[in-house]
Amino acid sequence: MSIAITNKTIDKFLSFLIRLDNNSKKKLIIKLTESIETEKTDSNSSIKEMFGAWQDSKDTDEIIRDIRNSRIDNKNIAEF
Repeated sequence: MSIAITNKTIDKFLSFLIRLDNNSKKKLIIKLTESIETEKTDSNSSIKEMFGAWQDSKDTDEIIRDIRNSRIDNKNIAEF
């Protein structure tokens, strides 16, 4: 997944990165270059895949029961 950022955000990053020593800058350039070269362009991946309806084989009552059973009773927590 790719995230686009504004020029203002890039400038903020640069103001921090500009203070790095030259060796660190070179390492960063190499890592960024490698990330560009190895970036996969998967036509099926999109932001839409991250959102959507809950998919489960359980019915609504089972999901609600699981949620309620996973709750913690705060009354039994020991004090430090």
